[in-house]
Amino acid sequence: MNLDLTNKNALVCGSTAGIGKATAKQLAQLGATVTLVARNEEKLKETLIELPFEQGQKHNYFVADFTNTSELKTKLDIALKDKIFHILINNTGGPKGGPIFEADPEQFTKAFSQHLICNQILVQAVAPGMKTADYGRIINIISTSVKQPIDGLGVSNTIRGAVASWSKTLANELGPFGITVNNVLPGFTATDRLADIIGNASKRFDGSEEKASAFMKSIVPARRFAQPGEIANAVAFLASEAASYINGINLPVDGGRTKSL
Repeated sequence: MNLDLTNKNALVCGSTAGIGKATAKQLAQLGATVTLVARNEEKLKETLIELPFEQGQKHNYFVADFTNTSELKTKLDIALKDKIFHILINNTGGPKGGPIFEADPEQFTKAFSQHLICNQILVQAVAPGMKTADYGRIINIISTSVKQPIDGLGVSNTIRGAVASWSKTLANELGPFGITVNNVLPGFTATDRLADIIGNASKRFDGSEEKASAFMKSIVPARRFAQPGEIANAVAFLASEAASYINGINLPVDGGRTKSL
């Protein structure tokens, strides 16, 4: 099975922590040259020196805040001047939790821009190069909520669903050019985001985060939370030549928690 990503350039968003960081490391381990994208330059620098470079890669980064779409376009223009990106990992932190009925309309607008609009900007920037190379992997890190809405994540459920539909449509349009578009749906994963979710869930357990965490593990057949690297393994496979005929799917990586098919 060919998992080698030597001579492939990867653009990884949200890559200074959690799943994004683990994915950047995994892609680099397989030979890809990685460009990190996040809003905190100090964390980008710290992550950069942690990336494997045994195959002579020259990894780099650029700073971008996804609340500023104009800035993102400008930074992409610069990044694309001297290279083609074969792999794009769309990964952005989820919206604030809470019941959907209590959400302000502005929360939906902000989340839609940070997730779907920024994804669209990124794809429009890198897809021409992918077409030239006859190789493209666009992988969106979303959530199992696109199959089964998660209580207390009203805005996130809504926006993630929109991104999944966008992605499926895009897969149909870009498939003829050797470009695949797939979604990875992480379940409960040991990241800062999960800590926030546990904090919200603790309200149902008299404020006990320990009880909330135990309950959440109990509804996962694997009886534990995922590590970021386990999600990154699935992303790396979809980025490889081995996954060349996999297109337009939602892949849960959740220990079996999602009950729908």
